[in-house]
Amino acid sequence: MRRLKPRTPGQRGSSFVSYKEKLTAKYPHKKLTSGFKRSVGRNNAGRITTRHKGGGHKRRFRDIDFKYNKRGIPARVETIEYDPNRSGFIALLCYSDGERRYILAPQSVAVGDTLLTSPEAQIKPGNRLPLSKIPVGTFVYNIEIKPDSGAKFARSAGNYAEVIAHDAGFAQLKMPSSEIRKVSDKGWASIGEVSNEEHRLVVLGKAGRSRHLGRRPTVRGAAMNAVDHPHGGGEGKAGRGHKRARSKWGKPTGKGQKTRKPKKYSNVLIIRRRKVGKRRK
Repeated sequence: MRRLKPRTPGQRGSSFVSYKEKLTAKYPHKKLTSGFKRSVGRNNAGRITTRHKGGGHKRRFRDIDFKYNKRGIPARVETIEYDPNRSGFIALLCYSDGERRYILAPQSVAVGDTLLTSPEAQIKPGNRLPLSKIPVGTFVYNIEIKPDSGAKFARSAGNYAEVIAHDAGFAQLKMPSSEIRKVSDKGWASIGEVSNEEHRLVVLGKAGRSRHLGRRPTVRGAAMNAVDHPHGGGEGKAGRGHKRARSKWGKPTGKGQKTRKPKKYSNVLIIRRRKVGKRRK
């Protein structure tokens, strides 16, 4: 992490990831980038459907390979790059047949390393195998929910899931949220942890950095009028007046409350629900 001398109020508490020490390319591979328009929280009619989004710096889209359908072909890591659309770093791979693709970069993988997607690949960071071939106790990321559906789980910076058991065609994974769930043994996963583990330590320090990231201001419900939020109103700093915290629309939210749908299709795959609070493990 990099911290600046507190010459201004915004610099006093802010911190940055030291990109110069980790990234090896300044510009992305042009053939794998394109322009795109972000929804910034609006639907096709232009109405706000997700609050606190909007503005931000213009971005280029990087085409990331989450399906890893080039199997049995070794690939060399050419660069480690920054991607403004995600928290982890990305790596540019050059396969032995000459094709180049971006992947989500794992920790401890450097330029010049060789990665392989194959059932016979070694258990080393960056390689990708079916879950049935990965031993218990291994950390994995980029995990498929269904075979050949593309990676869905454990994709944020510093995240990983741990393989804790194999049973009846399923792998039991301890997810980053502490939830333990079953995933098909035929799905594929990458060995290791997602790069840029220091991302969670970044302190923005001032409102301007939030706006550059496309985050608009968030107002506490308790600071609103009673007509605008269930927690609003009252004289001075009043209590919320409810047993459970609620959202603007009266739904339970935050503070360890259960918000999952009772009849969700994947409930049968969850062995242990996630723990909530600051001391979850």
